[in-house]
Amino acid sequence: MVRHRALKNCVAALLIALGGATAHAELPVEIVTVEQLAPPNPYRIYLSDVSIGHIVDGRLHVLDGENMKYLGVVSTAYAGQATLSPDRKQIYVATTYYSRLSSGERTDTVDIHDAQTLTKTGEIIIPPIHAQALHYKGTIRTSADGRWLYVLNATPAISVTVVDLQARAVASQIDIPGCWILLPAQSVSNRFSTVCGDGTMLTVSLDDKGQVVDQQRSAKFFDPDVDPIFIHGEQDGDTYRFVSYGGDLYTAHLGGAVASFEPKWSLLTDKERKAGWRPGGYQLLAQHNASGRVFVAMHDGAKDGSHKFPAKEIWGFDLKTQKRVTRAPGSNAIALAVSQGDKPRLFAYDGIKGGIAAYDASAALKLVRRMEGVGETPSLMELH
Repeated sequence: MVRHRALKNCVAALLIALGGATAHAELPVEIVTVEQLAPPNPYRIYLSDVSIGHIVDGRLHVLDGENMKYLGVVSTAYAGQATLSPDRKQIYVATTYYSRLSSGERTDTVDIHDAQTLTKTGEIIIPPIHAQALHYKGTIRTSADGRWLYVLNATPAISVTVVDLQARAVASQIDIPGCWILLPAQSVSNRFSTVCGDGTMLTVSLDDKGQVVDQQRSAKFFDPDVDPIFIHGEQDGDTYRFVSYGGDLYTAHLGGAVASFEPKWSLLTDKERKAGWRPGGYQLLAQHNASGRVFVAMHDGAKDGSHKFPAKEIWGFDLKTQKRVTRAPGSNAIALAVSQGDKPRLFAYDGIKGGIAAYDASAALKLVRRMEGVGETPSLMELH
């Protein structure tokens, strides 16, 4: 009897509520929209995340490095490699899709996204040999004028797919056996170089149809058996800089048909070398071009195999004097990127805690902000 009375009361309350609702005007229809991104500033970060735990579903995280906020995400599918157009208006992702997610028929594409809305605006089918590799800056690059997109391949034979971005079609495929990474020249849009395993550099020149017209190999500029270089290079025009496992800095000029080099110099004093200080990480070098400063992720107690260790400290060097001018706690950095302009900010990805530390890099390095919980297994940051 009590249960029956309670049920009647509930029904009565519901009828009263429904009756009351009809006495009011209908609510306006809510239209679902997507919030628009604010215009980019020099501190926007594009964080490439291969997402090893679910590698078929990689991510390109888009972050506001000024306010340390998450802005959005671009899918990079299976081991996708991403880069920006020279005007920073387009995002290009060379990636792989399988018909059954992780198996089945393979299709490789260059996906094109609008960098402001992050929406996909097109795609270009490329040969199914795109390198499914950990992302470094030189696994995919555009030419200086934005005409060509260079995509690194590995089958495991190494080659380059040259994509004509104007025609949105593949222009050519170029074999570069024994070499790795793509280093476009700034002054000659039809030219790129690549680092070879014997310590030389191969420079490739193209015609206006994207076909090879010249390939020339440089003299040996480092000894891979004694002190190999990290494959990550920092660009200033036609000049690229690299650091070696042993702590030397190398400078290469890539504007000509054959690469040329400056004498190497050491980042370390004798005392620091004896203490085992060495570079380490993935994107372990960042360069602020206007001030002529480079920043290097460093760790002490180095040993064979520690070249990917997170940074204990970050050291800053003046390229003119070849002297260290600043040092700061390393924030466990495995990747570094610095904004250009007169108010540079250095960003360090914490490979242990999964955060991003931001440093004022205008004078002595000073930690100013930090963002936690970003990405899963990223290895590269590119700034707007």
